[in-house]
Amino acid sequence: MTVPALLTPLRHVLVVDDEEGLRHMLVVLLTREGYQATAVGSGEAALRELDHKPYDVVLSDIRMPRFDGLQLVDEIRRRGLRMTVIMMSAFGTLDTALEAMKRGAYDYIAKPFKPDEVVLVLRKAEERERLFRENQSLKRALAARASPNGLRGIDQILGQSKGMQEIARTIRKIAEYKTTVLVTGESGTGKEMVARALHACSPRAKDPFVAVNCAAIPEALLESELFGHRKGAFTDAHRDKRGLFEEASGGTLFLDEIGDLPVALQVKLLRVLQEQEIRPVGAVSDVKIDVRVIAATARDLPGEVKEGRFREDLYYRLNVLQIHLPPLRDRKEDIPALLEHFIAKINTRLGTRIGGTSTDALQLLIDHAWPGNVRELENTVERAMVLSDGNRIDAEVLPDKVRESRDKIRLTLLSGELSIKKTTRVIEEELIRKALRETRGNRTNAAKLLEISHRALLYKIKEFGIESAGKI
Repeated sequence: MTVPALLTPLRHVLVVDDEEGLRHMLVVLLTREGYQATAVGSGEAALRELDHKPYDVVLSDIRMPRFDGLQLVDEIRRRGLRMTVIMMSAFGTLDTALEAMKRGAYDYIAKPFKPDEVVLVLRKAEERERLFRENQSLKRALAARASPNGLRGIDQILGQSKGMQEIARTIRKIAEYKTTVLVTGESGTGKEMVARALHACSPRAKDPFVAVNCAAIPEALLESELFGHRKGAFTDAHRDKRGLFEEASGGTLFLDEIGDLPVALQVKLLRVLQEQEIRPVGAVSDVKIDVRVIAATARDLPGEVKEGRFREDLYYRLNVLQIHLPPLRDRKEDIPALLEHFIAKINTRLGTRIGGTSTDALQLLIDHAWPGNVRELENTVERAMVLSDGNRIDAEVLPDKVRESRDKIRLTLLSGELSIKKTTRVIEEELIRKALRETRGNRTNAAKLLEISHRALLYKIKEFGIESAGKI
């Protein structure tokens, strides 16, 4: 089984176990998975290590001589250290593991365990931490931008373009209702941001917002993750576990990438939406729930329905209200506001002090096609902020793909070329490539952007060899 990687990884892991062989195995495993792992043989040694270096995760055995895992959890909490604690427990100490979770541990792994089990628990912890940070950031942004009449200023976060302002008005209008919402749009357009804004503006804002990526969890585990399970329902089900529907009780459950939900689970989800109750794996009775469901997808669900990959009745049940997010290339006027939001957010998270962008850098960011949409823009901004030497983002720290058009034209001018015909040819080619990128290869729409005929565009594509290059 391949465990999916997640964003915002908890990279620094401290392994605590008195068995040398297990410590060595875990360090090798975690290093191979991209973590920075350190191992110590006792609870006392773990505290000394935590005194000198910050860690994201402590992966600790429970039974250790002198200073055990429970004492370690208590001391970590007493010191106010913000980190994820995961316990390792032999079968005979499961009750102790549950006690550790009551005291603040995130989860436990039953010994003996498979390597994938360790990685999966860490990935889940990473996802929880990512959602916590994003939720806190969004709450701060919403509070800071609250409008005078008491409505949260979600329009400032989503953007100033006409389309996004309409989406902000829609969010305000439907937020108070429990009705299911389907958020559609290309990957990276900000579908989770819309879901969080709906939750934050709703009467459910004080209750949990729980997000799950239906494509990121292996199919064999997804049913248990969503609906929970009862002790003994399957191998390694050593205790009852609440599913994400129950975790979101009173609040909102965000089902991202709903188009990737297996057909068997689509049937069960349809029943949950209709009856407002779930049945955990291995249970003999149903559990009532009070959850608002927001689903999102980058797929063409009507097309998936026609192909038999998505149930038509579930599609209509999810699509009671739909919000469609336009791609970033169709709302370039939102980029300055998004840059301001991301810079403030990343400054808070990384402790950087970037005040904005240079005029040159801003123009390059506006001109770029952004095939990865808002997510690509945020990643680009974070990279540029880390690489910046001063207190602003300059063009020089932007990725090559953002600067390539400007640099090609600049090199032509600096080469001493005085021919207007040759220089115009370079600019013309770059404009055609940019138009094709922004329209994702749609030549009819590209010709409209360029204000030339479709026939003239086809001629230019052939002349510049764009088609034969295999990419734009």
